Amino acid sequence: MSQAKKNAAYAAMELVEDGMVLGLGSGSTAEIFIADLGKRVRQGMDVRGVPTSAATAACAKKHGVPLVEPDKVEKIHLTIDGADEVDPDFNLIKGGGACLLREKIIAHASDRMAVIVDGSKLKKQLGDFPLPIEVDPFGMALTAEKIFTALIESGCKYGQTTLRQNADKTGPLITDGGHYILDCACELIKNPVQTALALSQIPGVMEHGLFIDLATMIIVGEDDHAKVMELKLT
Repeated sequence: MSQAKKNAAYAAMELVEDGMVLGLGSGSTAEIFIADLGKRVRQGMDVRGVPTSAATAACAKKHGVPLVEPDKVEKIHLTIDGADEVDPDFNLIKGGGACLLREKIIAHASDRMAVIVDGSKLKKQLGDFPLPIEVDPFGMALTAEKIFTALIESGCKYGQTTLRQNADKTGPLITDGGHYILDCACELIKNPVQTALALSQIPGVMEHGLFIDLATMIIVGEDDHAKVMELKLT
């Protein structure tokens, strides 16, 4: 586990206060945060977590972080999650861990979203990382055709889609919600807002991995420190 990821996760802990309900993201950097949160809980910190995936729930239980169902909370004060790419406007690509639908539900319901990453995730423009799109299995080929068209017409350089396979390559990966993931080799997403809107209008697309206007803080871990960037509201 890289020191940069650890420094980002540890810096995020400074945002956590007693009594908070926290959205707990998915992925390796989020799991470092959850492990550290468990230490604080054992020392007496009073928090509850809303997990964004079955894997996150298992990690939280392992480290003793109390969990609560999302439908049983009045407020989610803060979500801490990772990202696959971050642009200068705090637009994100997420979904490398196949949890994008639930991650976006929790992020959208939160007062704030802080993203913890290492410096390699910062990009001038999104698209190097294949854009994950969660789709219903029914009519998937038809949906994929519409996705390709939407990506190209919204200004992406490419739009090829690949059905993500499970870990042992015996069939499609199935998300916690029972859907498939199409990974789209965009290479360059010129207008993330326009692309996100185009994808959201396609029947069969359950959710896409463009997170727009959700992150309010980016915490970038370096080898010896973490840099905190806050979104300037105009």
